Order: sequence, then C-alpha cells, then structure tokens
Amino acid sequence: MAVSTRNVAILGATGSIGRATLDVVRSLGDPWAVWGVSGHSRVDELGQIARQDTPAVAALTSDADPKSLDLPRGTRLLTGPDALVEMAVAPEVDVVMAAIVGRAGLESTLAALEAGKRVALANKEALVVGGPLVHAMRKNGGELLPVDSEHSAIFQCMTTGGGTLAEGKKSVRKLILTSSGGPFRTWTTAQMRNASIDDALKHPTWNMGRKISIDSATMMNKGLEVIEARWLFDIPAEKIEVVVHPQSIIHSMVEFEDGSILAQLSPPDMRLPIQYALTYPERMPCIAPPLDRSRAWDLTLEPVDHDRFPALKLAFEVARVGGTAGSVVNAANEQAVALFLDGQIRFTDIVPACRMALENHQHESDPTLQRLLQLDRWARAEVQRWSCGMQA
Repeated sequence: MAVSTRNVAILGATGSIGRATLDVVRSLGDPWAVWGVSGHSRVDELGQIARQDTPAVAALTSDADPKSLDLPRGTRLLTGPDALVEMAVAPEVDVVMAAIVGRAGLESTLAALEAGKRVALANKEALVVGGPLVHAMRKNGGELLPVDSEHSAIFQCMTTGGGTLAEGKKSVRKLILTSSGGPFRTWTTAQMRNASIDDALKHPTWNMGRKISIDSATMMNKGLEVIEARWLFDIPAEKIEVVVHPQSIIHSMVEFEDGSILAQLSPPDMRLPIQYALTYPERMPCIAPPLDRSRAWDLTLEPVDHDRFPALKLAFEVARVGGTAGSVVNAANEQAVALFLDGQIRFTDIVPACRMALENHQHESDPTLQRLLQLDRWARAEVQRWSCGMQA
C-alpha cells in the first residue's frame, strides 16, 4: 500500500533552522515533501529554494517587490500579514516547522495548533511570549514537538521506553538544560563591558544567526529556554536548572525522583532534533553526523555564574510569574539586541534594559493575545526611549 505524502510547511525557510529542515526533508525522500516555504528579507534565497523544491506555496512576509521573487510555475505566492497563518492552517499540511526568529512567529504557531497540526517548534519566543495561550491551544488536538536541541533532549529522556510525556513528568525531579557558555564563558564582567559586536558573535560551537548568537553571549538564549521549558513540559521553574557544558555534546538531562539522570548526547547539529520532531515516534537514518567514538571526548559540566550572566536570574523570575512577563522581556531583549548590533548600547546594557522594562510594566497573570501584542510594542518603545536617555 502506498504511503500518503507527509507535507511540511517551513515557516522561515531561509534561516539556519529552515535550511537545515530543507536538508532533512530532502534526505528523507518519499513520502516527505516540502509543501510550503516562507521568507522575509532574503528574497533571492527564497526563490532559489522554491525552484529546487517546487513547493505548492511560497510566502513573502516583507515589503519586498513580489515581482523580484522568481518562482517556478505551479508555486502560488502568498503575501501580506495573514500569509503565514494561511500557510500554517492549509489542509494539505501535516507538519509546520515554526522557525521564524522572534515574536513574529506567534500567530502562525497558535493557528497551526488550533488547526490540529503537528508543530515542530524552533521559535522559542512563541512560548516565551504566549506560553499560556499555546498551552491552552494544544487542547484542540495539535501536537507541539520541540526542535531546540535542549528541549528535544529533555523530550527524548522523558519519553524513553515508549511512555508519554505526562507519564514521564510524574517522576521528574529536575530538568537540566545545558549551555555552551557562549563566547564569554571565561570573561570577567569588566571585560564584557568592552566587548565588541564581533566578540559577541563568535559562538564557540554553533553556527547561528546574529540575534541568537548575541542571546547566547548574554545567556538570554538559555534564559528563554528556561521559560520555554516551563510551558512546554508544564513544569514549575523550581524544577528547572541550567549547567554549563562547553562541548555541546550533552544536549540536556533529566533527573528523576530516584536520583537517576538520563542524558541525550550527539554532535552539535540541528538536523537530528529537527528530524526527530518531524518523524516522532519513529527513528530513521539521519544525515547528521554520529558521535565519533574513535577519539577521546571531555564532557565537562560547570555551574553557572549568575553574577556574570544576570539574564538567567531574570529569566527564572519570568518563568515563575508567567502572565505578561514573558512578552515584555522578550520584546525588550529583541530591541536591546538590535540596539547593540547597531552600536548604540554596550553589550552589558542588554540585560538591564530588559529588567527595566519588566519592572516598569503592570503585570497581568491571564492576558489576552491582544494584550500580549500591545505589551510587545510598548516594551520595544520603552527600551528605545531608555537608550536615548543613556545617550543624552
């Protein structure tokens, strides 16, 4: 009997996760197919992807001239504010890869879950900003599978042996997220005050986009993952821990009530967690390289220095209080990172900007989507105003 096609819509196909997803779907072959792709500013690259994979639909989410997008015959073009949602809920789509960086991916993630799709979530901001809403939307039958290597590792450890996530959660003592420590793992606070943009972008183990690389340098990326884990696994912040693991081979661990710790290990290659999110519960041959066991490996675990990396302390506060806190801190961080990359603030100003926005907003425990989006805009403006005051 022929197997029906497994159609994948890749939201953010021109980014690093999107390109890795294309590699995975191409390597899986029949019955997997790229049904839809979206891009923002990299118009030429989106056209190249479309010509290679001939998707049914391509979405352009920027204001770029659609005529500049050279699509193959048969590929329909979507534009405008609703393009991502339209692609995510299309009845032909089986799996939505949510790989758009930042808050921009929230609405399409919610729509896909409401439509009952499997969402492979690489956009951690969707849970950081709209955790309560995403958590509620999963009740409509949609699946949420983690793509972040850390959350994929935790998911794999909690479901080992074929059990469900809910069953695994009953015996969890701690979720232990690992962090490479970023480029400033051994830098002092004084050194970080003078860090250049190039310094902050030099990630020691992962090849990532500029925004995520800066988040790794501040460890805000890990902080956002703490908030994400709180909602993804429905675990209180008190049961989440972060340790530094410079080699990025142990992707995360789970400590169970009896003291046993399970860990997931593999080389730092996003194609493995991407494929697992697509094919779960099946495991299939993957193009990601296996761990080279013919050589010696040092697997180091170090405690986090919260004084040098205050983003983590801030993130744990946000994970504990929930509500509107995630939307405010995420937006403030995006704005502060943009200001740093534009040379307008120092590296060590990023986290204070986020704390300022968090402390200046009126917290609400049960916000609507409209209120979360309103606070997103407010927090960005607040950080911009704050930075202007610093420069005056």
